[in-house]
Amino acid sequence: MKRNAWRIAAAVLIVAVVMFATVFVVWASDASAPSDAALQALNSDSQVFVSAENGWLVFYPAEDSQPETGFIFYPGGKVDYRAYAPVLKLIAAKGIFVAVVPVPLNLAFFDVNAAARVQAAYPEINNWFVGGHSLGGVAASSYAADHPEIRGVVFWASYPADDLLRVKDIKAISIYGTNDGLATGDTIDASRDLLPEDTQFISIEGGNHAQFGSYGLQAGDNDADISPEEQWTQVADATAGFFTQVLK
Repeated sequence: MKRNAWRIAAAVLIVAVVMFATVFVVWASDASAPSDAALQALNSDSQVFVSAENGWLVFYPAEDSQPETGFIFYPGGKVDYRAYAPVLKLIAAKGIFVAVVPVPLNLAFFDVNAAARVQAAYPEINNWFVGGHSLGGVAASSYAADHPEIRGVVFWASYPADDLLRVKDIKAISIYGTNDGLATGDTIDASRDLLPEDTQFISIEGGNHAQFGSYGLQAGDNDADISPEEQWTQVADATAGFFTQVLK
């Protein structure tokens, strides 16, 4: 009798776990799709050559056949990685090699070490930076904390999960929108104690959470007071400027 009770309990538990896993996979797989502007940015032009390589998306600056600086980007949670093409292409146009990595179930913490594969594939890059949007920034921070060769971390509407960047004095920049309804000004301020004292905090006046990429509206976010193009330009300028400052 007891054996049957245990078998029933085990069967119920297995069914519950399978159901939970199924619901989670369906939820995570429902990612925000890239807009038409993002898909258009996947086309190469005179400034940036765009290519799908080794499972990720790369942006090569056309004017520099051997860029010395590389930026590996982790997408935000439940956002299609292609949605960041417009702003990443602007960064590449400044002479920086950029790679954006897709992540399992559209959640970066399932593949924190994705950047390692990119680094291994392009050994000619001398200076590596990592960064990400929202949850992607958390993953990038965790990766940088365990890889001393990383020169700095870029947070877009994001912050680290712990104070390891501060403890290890890894350079960082935090770029956020003043109209962000998810990574609010209060949460960004609270992250200051987790980051090195010389961390740059750059506010994008009128920018919101979703316009760091190009995937439409996002639940819980506020409306932006500036255009997506204006936000992308400011974010790209601040990000590239950070690289230049660190490498002086």
